[in-house]
Amino acid sequence: MDMRVRAADILPEDEEALLIGRVWSKQKDGPCVVLLRQERLLDLTTLAPTVSMLLELPDLPKHLHGKAYEDLGPLEAYLDGSAGDLLAPCDLQAVKAAGVTFADSMLERVIEEQARGDASRADAVRAKLAPVIGDSLRGVVAGSEQAAKVKALLQDMGLWSQYLEVGIGPDAEIFTKAQPMSSVGCGQRVGIHPMSEWNNPEPEVVLAIRSDGVIVGATLGNDVNLRDVEGRSALLLGKAKDNNASSAIGPFIRLFDDAFTLSDLEVARVSLLVEGRDGFVMTGESAMSAISRAPSNLARQLLNRNHQYPDGAMLFLGTMFAPVKDRRGQGQGFTHEVGDRVEIATPKLGRLVNWVDRSDACPEWQFGTGALMQNLARRGLLQG
Repeated sequence: MDMRVRAADILPEDEEALLIGRVWSKQKDGPCVVLLRQERLLDLTTLAPTVSMLLELPDLPKHLHGKAYEDLGPLEAYLDGSAGDLLAPCDLQAVKAAGVTFADSMLERVIEEQARGDASRADAVRAKLAPVIGDSLRGVVAGSEQAAKVKALLQDMGLWSQYLEVGIGPDAEIFTKAQPMSSVGCGQRVGIHPMSEWNNPEPEVVLAIRSDGVIVGATLGNDVNLRDVEGRSALLLGKAKDNNASSAIGPFIRLFDDAFTLSDLEVARVSLLVEGRDGFVMTGESAMSAISRAPSNLARQLLNRNHQYPDGAMLFLGTMFAPVKDRRGQGQGFTHEVGDRVEIATPKLGRLVNWVDRSDACPEWQFGTGALMQNLARRGLLQG
């Protein structure tokens, strides 16, 4: 595959954005925490050896503005591979995800369940359910009195589902998407399990959350979904989600500051573009304002007195839509093909670009926590 991206194509429109990332540096022979400044990467590893530790620093933006750090070279050199590779902008954080947080994708989850993972049945199920469930769900705030009334109505009609329970009920679905450091970065291949014949990208906003629950920034993510596998049984969620290269995050974490706040994120519009080698093109755009639970609510449901993440967490906020455009034939809906180029974008966070391959054809994930600790120790970066 011709997998090339350029710096100008993936960066936010705002040149003053405070962007934190992670690269594999050939010069340093290991991963480095970096700050992007004027399309050059500055090494923050002496300030904090991991992104997780960096985000725990109080008043982090003050540590970054106007300070001099070692220059590791232009971002372009990590996109073309000459100086290293651009990695996912997180490391030791737990990678978690919230499910069924948007009405349209909520409906598609119910369709998967009713179709038992059979894409050929999806159109018929959609035609039956969409006029009833779709209209009922739009504008409903999860956990509200109105949501309880909708639940009672749908139960009376025999249409209640486990997906609707977590979609509009009081308790959000929060699951483990991937292991720390297993997510791939911008410009890398994203994996589809070879057992799947019905799958799609899930374009999402991803929160960067400190161990104390404070949301410090955000980025973009692709929470790849195997619709046939999860549709067969919700108990296959782990197999459908936590596969080699199935989690993509990037390109950078944009830190909150005076120019970018959680309020900006809540009104963002996120676009999706899929381009296949077969000439297939699919586009879409959705608004974060349509989410059924506020990002802050999802963060509190993730991290609280009953659930702790001492290295922080990256939280996918849920997909805004599930693509249904026919690809392999009428009524078959959308599914990925090897070689698809997937682009997820919003102006204030930039653009996450990945290419689709089978998970058993993507590079194996081998650099785990033990390898990271050994690498940092060898480089003298774990001194107290």
